[in-house]
Amino acid sequence: MSKKPFDLVVHGATGFTGRLVVEYLLQRYPAGSGLRWAMGGRSAAKLAAVRDEVGAPADTPLIVTDSASADSLQALMAQTRLVLSTVGPYQLYGSPLVAACAQAGVDYVDLCGEPAWMRQMIDAHQAEAQASGARIVFSCGFDSVPFDLGVLLLQDEMKARFGQPAQRVRGRVRKMKGTFSGGTAASLKATLVAAAQDPAVMALLRNPFSLTPGFEGPAQPPGHKPMIDEALGLWVAPFVMAAINTRNIHRSNFLLGQAYGADFVYDEMLITGAGDKGQAIAQAVAADKSLGAEGGPQPGEGPSREEREAGFYDLLFLGQDSAGHSLRVGVKGDRDPGYGSTSKMITESAVCLLQDRQDTAGGIWTSASALGQALITRLRAHAGLSFEVEAQVD
Repeated sequence: MSKKPFDLVVHGATGFTGRLVVEYLLQRYPAGSGLRWAMGGRSAAKLAAVRDEVGAPADTPLIVTDSASADSLQALMAQTRLVLSTVGPYQLYGSPLVAACAQAGVDYVDLCGEPAWMRQMIDAHQAEAQASGARIVFSCGFDSVPFDLGVLLLQDEMKARFGQPAQRVRGRVRKMKGTFSGGTAASLKATLVAAAQDPAVMALLRNPFSLTPGFEGPAQPPGHKPMIDEALGLWVAPFVMAAINTRNIHRSNFLLGQAYGADFVYDEMLITGAGDKGQAIAQAVAADKSLGAEGGPQPGEGPSREEREAGFYDLLFLGQDSAGHSLRVGVKGDRDPGYGSTSKMITESAVCLLQDRQDTAGGIWTSASALGQALITRLRAHAGLSFEVEAQVD
């Protein structure tokens, strides 16, 4: 693998998020850093234009990568150890690339938030990736890294302090400023179309254990209606990313050998506050369907640099074990979730897989199961995230 010219190719470097990944690579991993990377996309002319626009050196490698061309994908496999893909919706554009990586033993990370497609890829390519050594890690952006790693840290601390994991964990968004990406909106729309056409897709979307083939755990909270959270005494509302994050977290537990327990219960919701005001906000959030509506954010569009830098998020994970011990973990990010923070998270996930977790075997993974504490360390050091234990109740 080391004889290949590149460690990492950004597939989709001319898109909005791909461009942010390139800007982060220029800042953190410039020429001479030891990471050999290239910009990939369907158009050589657009790649050159983006290279110049972001101020990359004129000799930055450019590779034409076209998922619709088998020859292009084979050429890509021969040149890189890992493909970082920002080209979604993945159910429309990602399947040939995942198949090529699984066959060739090439590592892969993406920003996928499409659980039905992810299950299709698991069924189709898990065994092949295990055989070839390809490490395929989906959902390496805001969905689902802060949530997946927040639960991992909470459970590791629960076991260290109390000798057992938390059977019940609540993931709560305390505060968030920023926009969801056009890619997220496009993925949601594509998923809704697929579900309308195929009842099997709808069944996967409704199943909290859709990403744990052969394992069905206990009933999970639905999380689709405003309610008062009994643990916090505050109103909470449905959280739009919960449908993917909860599935990934159950898959992490599954891949980690039920490290959180076979009876693990997890949900995610958005805190809206106390009293009548909190209730009114929760109801308004529940009624908001703008992300999947026409005229919403489009792929390739996104906020300005000032807006990205003014964004942030603040997440709470509250765990309780069967003996009544509880623990709170906070995860915070210093950029808007959909773009500024996501572009840093996926880049560090890729580098972590290449440099820190060479012992992770081939297969289709989550961030917690493939990267774990090594990624928490990287995100703390470089990507503006904090992971902190906030309180313990014995």
